[in-house]
Amino acid sequence: MPDQTVTRPYDAADYLETPEAVAAFLEAAAEEDDPAFLTRALGIAARSHGMMKLSRDSGLSREGLYKALGEDGNPTLSTLMAVAKALDLRIAFLPRE
Repeated sequence: MPDQTVTRPYDAADYLETPEAVAAFLEAAAEEDDPAFLTRALGIAARSHGMMKLSRDSGLSREGLYKALGEDGNPTLSTLMAVAKALDLRIAFLPRE
């Protein structure tokens, strides 16, 4: 009988362990020019930090974070800035190449 392969769902949040990794992940998501895609990526980055910790670090409610960064989320600029700061990131604007 062949060995059975055991798999588990992939979760990118499990691999975002440093601010540099989170920044690279979000930068790649931003390059897609799709706000919904970037919002989902930001939600993954938030989960990598821990939503309760992110709530404390950002000053935003956990429920508000889940709503803003969820499947149908549409975070405000102030939410985006607070989450970025809590993730030890800064928002930058660069010219397109």
